[in-house]
Amino acid sequence: MHKFLMGLWRVFASPFRFIFNLIASPFRAIYRRSPEFFDRIWRVITSPFRLIYNIIAFPFRKLSQFNKFLNTEPDEHPLTEVFVDLTTNQDTRQMMWDQVEALRMHLLRAVLALMLMVGVSFLFTQNVVNYLAQPVGGLDKLKAIEVTESISVFMKVALFSGIALSIPYIAFELWWFAAPGLRPRERKMGLFGIPLASIFFIGGAAFTFFLMLPTALPFLNNFMGINTELRPQSYFSFVIGLMFWIGVSFEFPLVIYVLSAIGFVQPEILAQQWRLAIVIIAIVAAIITPTIDPVNQGLVMAPMILLYFISIGLSHIASAGRKRNQAEEQRKADEAETG
Repeated sequence: MHKFLMGLWRVFASPFRFIFNLIASPFRAIYRRSPEFFDRIWRVITSPFRLIYNIIAFPFRKLSQFNKFLNTEPDEHPLTEVFVDLTTNQDTRQMMWDQVEALRMHLLRAVLALMLMVGVSFLFTQNVVNYLAQPVGGLDKLKAIEVTESISVFMKVALFSGIALSIPYIAFELWWFAAPGLRPRERKMGLFGIPLASIFFIGGAAFTFFLMLPTALPFLNNFMGINTELRPQSYFSFVIGLMFWIGVSFEFPLVIYVLSAIGFVQPEILAQQWRLAIVIIAIVAAIITPTIDPVNQGLVMAPMILLYFISIGLSHIASAGRKRNQAEEQRKADEAETG
């Protein structure tokens, strides 16, 4: 039946093939005489369509490459073997310098992104300055005594805003540098943690501004009954420094989760050393806290202690997932050996 239909199709299509060949034969003869000329014309005619196709296909190609990168298993190199090879193998030493060069490029791009975000922050820095001055009643309550003081404050606030805006890209560059040596699950978890880095940092800065400053500033401004004449330089350095360091401390659960997922941190050790952790938190809180009273130090310590115990729970989750993944890989390896 198939041969009959094919034969019927040939009979039906033969007149059309004859007409097509008859029309195309002079063009084929001309093309054989100067094929390069017609190839150039064809490339010129099709170049807009190829450009549109490449523009449309570009993001899909990159997504495909990125997905392949996320799911590629890294080469296994034991750490002791790497250290031995560094002293004996020229290729290993060259690979190390290549990694140093790659790290330099990642850091360079991160710095360029920070500079760009600081430049973008210039567009709204004045609004941020006005907002940060609200706890003391606005900019009218601040008195500058130096000519360049206002410019210095503007640049500090712009730098802080630029850091807050560029944290996702800086975290991405650090992840991009470490990703080739991570397993697929670890890469995906690190990628998922990039937006959380900004959320935790902004959360720490918001905690400082909305909860801590309203408690700390009245105590500082009226200590011993002495009224304080606030300068823009000292006030904004105090506020920005406090918001920055507490924002950084809020990144601790995320860092612990990532390190536990990789296997560098064990949740059992974190749970056993909680007393030592509280002592260290108290020391750090005393350094960060701008006042000497226990109330403000307690305001800093309380979220940090809570974040530490949250980190223990996240570490257990990450460690359990890592163990399940290792058990699954071992099961597949055993099945491959027995099969």
